[in-house]
Amino acid sequence: MCRLFLAAAAVAAPGTPLQLLRRGLAAAMSHAGPLKSVDYEVFGRVQGVCFRMYTEGEAKKIGVVGWVKNTSTGTVTGQVQGPEEKVDSMKSWLSKVGSPSSRIDRTNFSNEKTISKLEYSNFSIRY
Repeated sequence: MCRLFLAAAAVAAPGTPLQLLRRGLAAAMSHAGPLKSVDYEVFGRVQGVCFRMYTEGEAKKIGVVGWVKNTSTGTVTGQVQGPEEKVDSMKSWLSKVGSPSSRIDRTNFSNEKTISKLEYSNFSIRY
């Protein structure tokens, strides 16, 4: 099921080179005020429910960069960077929404800080 969604997302913007999308994101980020970085860990039923895929999709929709991955303890962890208001939107999504089949019991945020530039050019799923 997750793969079908990914295939649909891959053809959603045919003919748009990934490099142009990255440039557009970087340009949007450079004019949006202070940048924020935060690490997160999501607890609950968050593995086997396409949580990482939906997280990547939401991050790209909101306009933040970073990464997400499953842990060996059954949680999902990652990092989000971007303009403060967009990072706050992503924090809310990670705390309250998640993927349709997930159940979020709690989300811990740590190492929240202001940064001078983004450390990533996109949002990705790590393995």
